[in-house]
Order: sequence, then C-alpha cells, then structure tokens
Amino acid sequence: MDGGSGLNIMYAKTLDVMGIDQMHLCPVRAPFHDIIPGKQATPLRQIDLPITFGDQSNYRTETLTFDVVGFLETFHIILGRPCYAKFMAIPNYTYLKMKMLGPHGIITIGTSF
Repeated sequence: MDGGSGLNIMYAKTLDVMGIDQMHLCPVRAPFHDIIPGKQATPLRQIDLPITFGDQSNYRTETLTFDVVGFLETFHIILGRPCYAKFMAIPNYTYLKMKMLGPHGIITIGTSF
C-alpha cells in the first residue's frame, strides 16, 4: 500500500511468475518520477488486470492498470491511489489494513505478517 503513489506498479518478475508474456502488454505513454530518487524512470509496459478483494461470500473485482517496471523487486505489486479510488477503499497505514464496501458489507484486507 502506497498512498503517496499515483501509480499501481507491478514488477516484471511478477508477470513472469504469473505466466504472462510481456510481449502482449500495452506500450507506455510517459515516464514517471520520484520512484528512483532524483531520476526519471520509464516503465517497460502497461497491463490491465482484474483484481479481486474479499472472499467467496463478500468480494469485489475491478480492473486496474499497472505500470510494469524492470527494477529489482522488493514486493510483487504496489497499490497506489488509483487502486484506492477505483475500489473507494480506505487504507490504514498504522494497522496495515484496507477497508472497502462490498456487496454484503465491509471487506477488510490485512497483511500476512
């Protein structure tokens, strides 16, 4: 969760693990800044993927656009403000939880630490 980021980021290695060929991704429109301090970075490509939060009894699915980057990965993906806006989610960084409205009530997402 990164509330300061205006991007949803996915690492190229994550796509490889998912079995998605990078040649089928969309070309990038523009570089971004402040991911690498003091430098401009250009994503490799972009991809639209359906993302689901919740469980079988209460879930929500939306399509998110991810900028695919070739950096050394620390995470699988980074969810930024576009994700929160699309899901109308409320992140809580103190407890590392995110809440959103589902069809049958509140969906709470937490960490696995």
